[in-house]
Amino acid sequence: QVQLVESGGGLVQAGGSLRLSCAASGRTFSSYAMAWFRQAPEREREFAAAISWTGARTTYADSVKGRFTISRDNAKNTVYLQMNSLKPEDTAVYYCAAQIGYGPSWDSRNSFDYNDWGQGTQVTVSS
Repeated sequence: QVQLVESGGGLVQAGGSLRLSCAASGRTFSSYAMAWFRQAPEREREFAAAISWTGARTTYADSVKGRFTISRDNAKNTVYLQMNSLKPEDTAVYYCAAQIGYGPSWDSRNSFDYNDWGQGTQVTVSS
């Protein structure tokens, strides 16, 4: 099990940028595929981005592709989500999630495939 703590959320105007961070505990961070999900009020949690164990591969939801970038620093046990050109519809609580193991589903968009979750960080984009 890995403990995850997100930070970096806040209030930003449309068109602005934020960088979210997710710090993980433990010494096996590099064995986890990582992802960011988000949940807006009265909506289901949805996939945003995922990154493989070394960071060599990434995948994005169509709604954020070209605007968001996921990255990781295994030496710092941290995964990031750089969010540019933010829109009001990006307003949500953002969660990082960890998937243990080296299976084929590193790019899963199903929340049930992720073992551990952070507490979330609020991102609010004003118009």
